[in-house]
Amino acid sequence: MPTAAQDSVKALVERVYRNESRRILATLIRLLGDFDLAEEALHEAFFVAVERWQRDGVPDNPRAWLVSAGRFKAIDGLRRRARFAASQAALISQLEELEQADWSEEDLEDDRLRLIFTCCHPALAADAQVPLTLREICDLTTEEIARAFLCAPATIAQRIVRAKAKIRDAHIPYQVPSLGELPERLDSVLRVVYLVFNEGYSASMGAELTREDLTHEAIRLGRLLLELLPEPEVMGLLALMLLHESRRRARTSATGELVLLDEQDRSLWDRELIAEGCALVEHALGTRRFGPYCLQAAIAAVHAEAATAGETDWQQIIGLYDVLLRAMPSPVIELNRAAAIAQRDGPLAGLERVEAILARGELQDYHLAHSARAEFCRQLGRVEPARQAYLRALELTRQEPERRFIEKRLEALNAL
Repeated sequence: MPTAAQDSVKALVERVYRNESRRILATLIRLLGDFDLAEEALHEAFFVAVERWQRDGVPDNPRAWLVSAGRFKAIDGLRRRARFAASQAALISQLEELEQADWSEEDLEDDRLRLIFTCCHPALAADAQVPLTLREICDLTTEEIARAFLCAPATIAQRIVRAKAKIRDAHIPYQVPSLGELPERLDSVLRVVYLVFNEGYSASMGAELTREDLTHEAIRLGRLLLELLPEPEVMGLLALMLLHESRRRARTSATGELVLLDEQDRSLWDRELIAEGCALVEHALGTRRFGPYCLQAAIAAVHAEAATAGETDWQQIIGLYDVLLRAMPSPVIELNRAAAIAQRDGPLAGLERVEAILARGELQDYHLAHSARAEFCRQLGRVEPARQAYLRALELTRQEPERRFIEKRLEALNAL
């Protein structure tokens, strides 16, 4: 094969890995019943694909081909190990079961939903469920997950290792639970899907502000969950994701720079997503059985329905934050409420609340808290406190568009 054709195949394999590897991994985990074995099989399958696709051509269904290749590589490896293992009989039995296993394209589509429910099984420690899912479903690094939890990477890594061992040793089933079991498992799953969306909507680090693959996957999973269990909080989560996603095109400039909400070109907002999201919010709130996701979606809907930033109903938003804080106390929600109060009552009112939150120590390592303090100080003409707060935010930020935004703010302050 000519070099150009070889390079084309390699580029295709890399693209399939970026777009499909987590789907393939989820299916391999189902077929093999072991996270580590599936990871090994996944990488072997992609290694083989480079050679085979150059020689034989690209298959019609690359994802199915890679699942098959990974599966057979894993079976070959297990056979080799079985010759020397004390538990040879058990391994051989496992091999026979694997060889009889079957899957379809529909299975491949739903495997990540099955994997989420496995990772959120109630037998697993609550503080391990979400990190494990983010690692296996989204391929987030332990550092990225740790930032989402404001936690040390080593702690996250230990939780993931323990959770994998628990799934293996307790033979936790790889399946979507029955309708009767769904409600008790739903909270963890909704939390995971929302964290997946958040990482896509505002990536914790890297050159890009967003990761569209993650937001689309989270929305797809939200739709699947709504089909399984049309509960108000499922509606609320899907609505929240749709309403945030509707603003994607307006959140960055043509050159990739961050654009704040009140400065966004609202003609770029996706009106179809807004209409769908608002309809879900209305339906969910009408049940009077709503919770935190519905309330957050209602806040997003108020923003979405304002034709201009100046027409935003900040009084309604603050009222919704008050209800949300009673339902789900959180310093991050307090921070968002402080920003809304600043819009209604001025920057001094916002600054007082942000400084009170920071004084408690809960958000000392959260860059957006320091950014908010810096912005309010800047608006009040307090140049040096603003500079110090921006410098602290810059120190904590790992995302390039946010870093550039803060650096521009600092340059403007230095010019005063």
